[in-house]
Amino acid sequence: MEKTDNSDILSISKNKFDEYLLLSNFFTISADLLCIAGFDGYFKRINPAVIKLLGYTEEELMASPINDFVYIDDKDITNDSRKTVYSGTLLSNFENRYVTKSGEIVWLAWTSMPFTDQKLVFGIAKDVTLKKREEEERNVLIANLSKINKDLQSFTQMTSHDMRSPVNNIVAISQLLDHAKIEDPKTVELVDILKSTSEHLHHTINNFVDVMIKNDKLSVQLEELNLTNVLHTVTKSISSLLLNANAQLESDFSAFNTIEFNKLYLESIFLNLITNAIKYANPSKPPFIKITAVITDGVHQLLISDNGLGFDMDKVKDKIFGMYQVFHEHEDSKGLGLHLVYEHITSLGGKIEVDSCLNEGTTFTISFKEKTLNT
Repeated sequence: MEKTDNSDILSISKNKFDEYLLLSNFFTISADLLCIAGFDGYFKRINPAVIKLLGYTEEELMASPINDFVYIDDKDITNDSRKTVYSGTLLSNFENRYVTKSGEIVWLAWTSMPFTDQKLVFGIAKDVTLKKREEEERNVLIANLSKINKDLQSFTQMTSHDMRSPVNNIVAISQLLDHAKIEDPKTVELVDILKSTSEHLHHTINNFVDVMIKNDKLSVQLEELNLTNVLHTVTKSISSLLLNANAQLESDFSAFNTIEFNKLYLESIFLNLITNAIKYANPSKPPFIKITAVITDGVHQLLISDNGLGFDMDKVKDKIFGMYQVFHEHEDSKGLGLHLVYEHITSLGGKIEVDSCLNEGTTFTISFKEKTLNT
């Protein structure tokens, strides 16, 4: 009779036992939710992560059908997914909601593999509750922003449209004024300023409405602009303001004088920064404004400086471009001008910085996106 070698049998059994222990430990310590479910709809085995997340004991989870723990609105799609798995198809990235013992709703993303001969399903799930909540919050925020943007566009277009009639009347009246009947040279000069200003305002409003319509398509038209010409257009429209304030304006565009930018945006930037320099001038001296083009480390910049009241940068540096932020007492202060300047520049890839001291003036440094420039 042949002798049996029991050492080989013991060796095989020990190897299988070690594999079992290894897999059992992996099953137990995994942070993901691991389970084995039967085709009868009950858990057959679960790891501690399932118990920890759902809050039920192992006995409670094993005693009831799995669908009892599924959120009511997801029961039907969960049943449909089970039928797919029972047919022998691997299920990947299936998301549904479960209800914990405390009543909290959690989101799980499942990968399930069927073993049809054994009528078992091996499932791995990740808790994606935080991700789903962030998605929901983002969707709500996007919806709210879309509504606010739509309402703002409607309001702006309505306001701009309603302004056209009175501005058209001003233009028409100014054109009817007859220089031949005016003897005072100063009055003639003022009438010319009125005509020029009203025509520029009419042109600006028409362009603004056009831009609002184009912005519905999320596009901003860029064109090659001459800095000298754009500045002249702006100063001409506010010539009476500059004259009355006894303001001196100098410009130096020798470093570069052309730029690819949006015309209305650039006019708005010049207009807001110049009128702010006049509005917040130091009472002890006439306003002096200087606009200089420079190239610093390859970056094309505009420096717009004034000798006005300035800012306490330690107090306002994080607020200066915020909407409705007002830092000086003035009847016309609305806190919108600098915010508009910031939006115009940053929306086209540039940036704006401020250097200022109280009662010594302010310098705004506008850095343009490199690809938008021509020298």
